[in-house]
Amino acid sequence: MGSSVFVRAITALLIVCTCGRSADIGGTITVKKRLTRPSVTSSVSLYERGPAVELGRDKDTDPLAAERARVIIYIESAVTGGSPTSSTLKAPVTVQQLNRRFDPDMVAIPAGSSVTFPNMDPIFHNVFSLSIPKAFDLGNYPKGETRTVLFPRAGIVYVSCRLHTNMAGVIVVTPNQWFARADSDGQFRIHDVPPGTYTLVAWHKSAGVIRKEVQVVEGRDTTVNYFVPLEDKPTEATDMSHMKMGE
Repeated sequence: MGSSVFVRAITALLIVCTCGRSADIGGTITVKKRLTRPSVTSSVSLYERGPAVELGRDKDTDPLAAERARVIIYIESAVTGGSPTSSTLKAPVTVQQLNRRFDPDMVAIPAGSSVTFPNMDPIFHNVFSLSIPKAFDLGNYPKGETRTVLFPRAGIVYVSCRLHTNMAGVIVVTPNQWFARADSDGQFRIHDVPPGTYTLVAWHKSAGVIRKEVQVVEGRDTTVNYFVPLEDKPTEATDMSHMKMGE
């Protein structure tokens, strides 16, 4: 009898351990054509003040690899326990102003996180945004100084510099911590997603939003693949600065 009790106890323990286990969502982003224009910093002659600063240019790379790496994937629908907590909110993400560009020019953060904007150039910059999810103006500040902005609401925030019109960046503020950025091979993985049915979004600045419904089963990874852009969808830039996530 003792052995049967032991077996039942072990079985019950295994059931408790496996019930409600989270799983990963992974997949591949396929891009068939170039969607983003090459970014080259404007000629220094257009700048009215400050010393000459080295011109920033896109790195030489496979254009399709670059496009794949510019796709952000995130869970748009509600997730049980999905609100960011102090353990999921990391230190502020850094977006430098370097060589008269934002570096990096695209980041993804969960709502409630911050971004710091250090000026690395020997000239003044003035970072601002008119996007509804977070409008701000950091004013002029010189090399060696930084400003930090909190992003409490999910949405797409476009940032620019009032002094240098060529500078452009984007901050994708996701509703929760379940997001990922595809790598140059188009691979992505969102870890530890609770079981449930969700709307999964793939976002690209020029291709816009592609939504898919996915079901996460406890303890079993889910694969979701995207073709960017959709065949029947225009590829011109989609300005989502006026939208909230989920609209």
